[in-house]
Amino acid sequence: MIYRSKAPLRIGLAGGGTDVSPYSDTFGGAILNATISLYAYAHIEPIAENGIILQALDRKEEERHEWMNQLPINGHLDLLKGVYNRIQQDYGLPMTNFKLSTYVDVPAGSGLGTSSTLVVAILGAFTEMLKLPLGDYDIAHYAYEIERKDLALAGGKQDQYAATFGGVNFMEFYGDDKVIVNPLRIRQEYLNELENNLLLYFTATSRESATIIKEQQKNVLNKNESSVDAMHHLKEQSKMMKEALLKGRIHEVGEILDYGFQQKRKMANNISNNLIEDIYSAAKKAGATGGKISGAGGGGFMTFYCPGNSRYAVAETLQKFGGEIRPYQFTQHGLTTWTTQ
Repeated sequence: MIYRSKAPLRIGLAGGGTDVSPYSDTFGGAILNATISLYAYAHIEPIAENGIILQALDRKEEERHEWMNQLPINGHLDLLKGVYNRIQQDYGLPMTNFKLSTYVDVPAGSGLGTSSTLVVAILGAFTEMLKLPLGDYDIAHYAYEIERKDLALAGGKQDQYAATFGGVNFMEFYGDDKVIVNPLRIRQEYLNELENNLLLYFTATSRESATIIKEQQKNVLNKNESSVDAMHHLKEQSKMMKEALLKGRIHEVGEILDYGFQQKRKMANNISNNLIEDIYSAAKKAGATGGKISGAGGGGFMTFYCPGNSRYAVAETLQKFGGEIRPYQFTQHGLTTWTTQ
């Protein structure tokens, strides 16, 4: 038997960064995001040889281990090992020789929640194999604990919940790791227009999000007024975006994104840089009314709202920066698991 899973990546539309502790613990955070048709995949299959094989197929990385309760965390395939270690600790894996393989549709550090989505997908494969009694909230929180606590990787909470639940969601974050996921019932014609006008652009660069996020956390702890105020404005932006989408005021999306772009740059250094500023300026001159940097910032994907038929002019303008437009559709489903022969 082969146990498979896939979990969708996400586009953050508003409120980005307010899901990160200690801001969310102190003030409460709010984010609006939507999952898209780019995925992280995980597969577990039995093998004849003794031991465990771990593979990141997209990165051409592999490790082989004898059977053991805890695999060494050493900076290589740590997400795979972190999930294995936690499942082994909490549930106890049968001593079966297997191969765990993963693949992600976009590069790591691209700002679409790749690491957290991959953890969710791996958890999904183990849940399918062991028939674990875990609901959506359980899996999302489990993924958060593995990544943020077990592996001590800096970051927020939205990605694990987006990947598990799927769809367009307004998420609220509070102290004590309390998260409320509110699925939004947006009319299909509104979603069609948003999907048509929202351009997903990969800058052909990646970044280490943890460095940016750690500075953001430090700014909150040090009560940096400019940074904290920016996060307050971004939380308000998520409410503005929710109202615009639910009421069909899709033409306002660009301005709301632009408002968030201006605020996000104040949260920490290196969220923006000269390349990002040049790309953003060029997109607006070509017809975009606003946009955002995905994830922590510093590189990776950017999204632009292009009203009318301006997406074609914006796409042509962005070609000179050496990146690529990535096609996508919004998805309604989150983590999916299944078993095959």
